[in-house]
Amino acid sequence: MELTGSWTTALPAAVAERYELRETRNAAAVLAATCPDEVTELCAVLTGFTLTTADLVEAGGNESRLAARLNTAFRERGWREGRVDTVVTSRLQVQPWHPAGEHGVTVRESEVFNEGYKVDNVKGRVALDVEWNAKDGNLDRDIGAYRALYDAGLIDGAVLLTRTHDDLRELARELARAAGRSDDEVRSRLSTSTTTHLGKLESRMTRGDAGGCPLLAVAISRRCWDPAPGEPARTQAPAPLMLTDEYVP
Repeated sequence: MELTGSWTTALPAAVAERYELRETRNAAAVLAATCPDEVTELCAVLTGFTLTTADLVEAGGNESRLAARLNTAFRERGWREGRVDTVVTSRLQVQPWHPAGEHGVTVRESEVFNEGYKVDNVKGRVALDVEWNAKDGNLDRDIGAYRALYDAGLIDGAVLLTRTHDDLRELARELARAAGRSDDEVRSRLSTSTTTHLGKLESRMTRGDAGGCPLLAVAISRRCWDPAPGEPARTQAPAPLMLTDEYVP
């Protein structure tokens, strides 16, 4: 599936300047047209967000401080966690045979309930997840939920917030060195190959995993980083580490 570029005109320049954006099926234009209030709120959260040194240097947890910050910003604007459940009812209608004196239709029903996946944020007809540095399998779960919601006619499109990879990894390593972290800690910053980032998401988008659901990917990049007061805007990286650059957790 080809990526589209409606975000270049549908979203403000302040967002495009700081984030890496990808979309399928002209997601930005579709959502701006059908859900303008939600898109305005999305852009307000994005323009108000800054990436801090602590986000890159300090370990997170089950939900990193960064993801929690973003989710809280959406909660404050009325977005709420949702879940996709599926209920399938099968009905067998046995028709009467009048020569046998049968007149009524006999009905048998069977219902199957499938508990689905959670979506971080839902408002109006937009679903949105924040996947900063989670296991990349979360992307399959998220996209599957978007596709189910869209096919059921419950949303017009979805947004997935993630991060870029190479530029943030290098920035994180620079900052870790400047903070006096050990070589092992420096190499470990955003280095594992099985976590969520734009490259992992884009491949799923181009192979059409979202089906007909318009999907907008917003990736936090190095351009979102805001140094703390007194911190240099760009750290000076020392000579390369003498140990292997591959991180083994």
